[in-house]
Amino acid sequence: MFIDMHVNPAFYEPINQDEELEEMRHEVLNIHLNGTALLEHIFNQMNCAGLDRLCLLPDDYTSETGRPVVTNEEVKKLADMAPDKFIAFAGVDPFDEKAEGKLEYAFSELHLKGLKLHPSRQKFYPYEEKVQPLYDICEKYNKPVIFSSGLSWEPNTLAKYSRPIEFEELAAKRPGLKFSLGQFGWPWVKETAMLLLKYPNVYADTGVLYFDNAREFYRQIFTVDIPYTWIDRSLRHQVMFGSSNPRFEQIRMAAAIEELGFREETLELIKGKNAIEFLGGI
Repeated sequence: MFIDMHVNPAFYEPINQDEELEEMRHEVLNIHLNGTALLEHIFNQMNCAGLDRLCLLPDDYTSETGRPVVTNEEVKKLADMAPDKFIAFAGVDPFDEKAEGKLEYAFSELHLKGLKLHPSRQKFYPYEEKVQPLYDICEKYNKPVIFSSGLSWEPNTLAKYSRPIEFEELAAKRPGLKFSLGQFGWPWVKETAMLLLKYPNVYADTGVLYFDNAREFYRQIFTVDIPYTWIDRSLRHQVMFGSSNPRFEQIRMAAAIEELGFREETLELIKGKNAIEFLGGI
């Protein structure tokens, strides 16, 4: 099983029937070169990359944009269209007075698999009081959280909110809450490694590609900045494959992860087994 744990479905054709909505998504996400993608194209890309499942992550910046960029209902619609290929997460804006009710509904009625939050864009530190009720709901339903962490290309983002060290208090005070640092917290990848080493409830994904090509950038991060033995021997149960698609191309990243020198059993964990554990099954 090969699972991509970090995919944004904002430009999937079934939820892009409105040109104004699509243009809003391009501007808000700062993604401009791609158009809408038919599901047949998505499935073909998955096949070329060897991927079996995609974890679809919505974005809710209601307090900034007036409505979610991608709603929980839209992600649910996509998952229902291809339940054997899509895993659907919820998104809420911590500053939205309806956030708690939306998340309860997403878990109890829509049966979404976890919560996606973006501290740099939504401008909160991970252990702020305003976010605690959302974590309470996640623990109530035994649902994990995926955070965007480190650098974000989106406009109006500040990396100070999602530097990995800012997540330590959350990891320490809520050991029953599983959460993942998207993009491996780049550029603070050693801080991410420290959290993985110290806290078994913390995971990270590989959805990072900001220079060069996938092969070169992955090799720099996962064999130089972090010696490959750190993951291969000590952190291999907490790292998941992620692409941050559509900003980055899944096919190249899926191929690059295979070339880092990890043992086959480590690759199996990164490519799927860790994600299944993180999700509590699929």
